[in-house]
Amino acid sequence: MKVVILAGGLGTRLAQEAELAPKPMVEIGGHPILWHITKHFAHHGFTEFALALGYKSEAIKRYFFDYQSLGGSMTIELANGSIARHDNCEDWIVHLIETGKETNTGGRIKRLQSLLNGETFMLTYGDGLSNVDLSELLAFHRANGRVVTVTAVRRAARFGFLVFEGDLVSEFSQKPQVGEGWINGGFMICEPRIFDYLESDDSSLEADVLPRLASDRQLAAYRHEGFWQCMDTPRDKRLLETLWHEEQAPWKVWT
Repeated sequence: MKVVILAGGLGTRLAQEAELAPKPMVEIGGHPILWHITKHFAHHGFTEFALALGYKSEAIKRYFFDYQSLGGSMTIELANGSIARHDNCEDWIVHLIETGKETNTGGRIKRLQSLLNGETFMLTYGDGLSNVDLSELLAFHRANGRVVTVTAVRRAARFGFLVFEGDLVSEFSQKPQVGEGWINGGFMICEPRIFDYLESDDSSLEADVLPRLASDRQLAAYRHEGFWQCMDTPRDKRLLETLWHEEQAPWKVWT
């Protein structure tokens, strides 16, 4: 099963950090947050990634181009230029797909339709970390039989909210709420029928697609009570850095 990662946004709230690199390349503990996300998926056995690129895509391409050649230890024989690598590289397949600098989130997914080949796929953002059990998420999705399953998490009210009816979402709103409640934390699973809801580059996953799916009773929610944290602001980045350096990072489920 392929994992789609939306990695083309501007990351404007990260200000100076996002001017130097695209948001998924902003580092936590010396590694881009994108590395942390892919390590999480790979730990659960999902190792084929489709990155929907846009803003400063060359930085993400360069990272993966150099990943195998520059990562780990190596021995170089200068006389003949031969290189012997001492470490095994991750057994991942990474599709780096240009989806346009101005394309909206739904439009980026639509541009990957031919690559996804009519199959169920996972979907997440390039700026959020969690310890959600992806195998349990997939089992939940299959049991509910809906077009899309989102991972619902608890976070401050500025993100809008989800309203539940059993395991289905009866209302999806981007408007801020009062107090604290459930929000879409990413880590979604999508059936090919999602493309029936994606119309153009201007389609917004959050403002157009998910509300329509909820209205059609085709949006399920997997409630995750564990760790989740996005990296929207410098304050978020500092929190994630602190957790990593203090070896208290809940999202580090791999060994």
